[in-house]
Amino acid sequence: MSHTDNPAEAHALRTPLERISHGGVELAIILRAHYGQEGISFFTPSHYSQQLGYMRRASGYRIAPHVHVPVPRAVTLTSEVLFVRSGRMRVDFYDGDRVYVGSRVLAAGDVLLLAAGGHGFEMLEPTELIEVKQGPYAGDADKARFEPVAPERLRLGE
Repeated sequence: MSHTDNPAEAHALRTPLERISHGGVELAIILRAHYGQEGISFFTPSHYSQQLGYMRRASGYRIAPHVHVPVPRAVTLTSEVLFVRSGRMRVDFYDGDRVYVGSRVLAAGDVLLLAAGGHGFEMLEPTELIEVKQGPYAGDADKARFEPVAPERLRLGE
């Protein structure tokens, strides 16, 4: 876990699972590096186009070989999952109307599912990310960029 002098950031780093919502819409799910639970847990409802789950199994546990069969799906919104491999970054969350909602700091080992709304990032130190999202990639047609929140309006934590 990363050190911080910011009380809101320190609290957020201790919360193993956090849901960021605004106006009744879930914008994101943060799964912290220290989350742990036996078995399998999924944090997303079945209608999300990107599913996020966690699994911890004992040595020797087996998952039967399987294939995923073709099932037609309609994906209208790109969602992303980011794995923070190293470093620290701030995520700024916006609602679907591009209104700033709040920010959180992510550290190495944290996982972020971006389900709705908008988002922006600032690397607080050199950071490596692994990103997973649906394809095929649509390039610039997939994004509408806008101005970020002013630094003096940033709010970390609850």
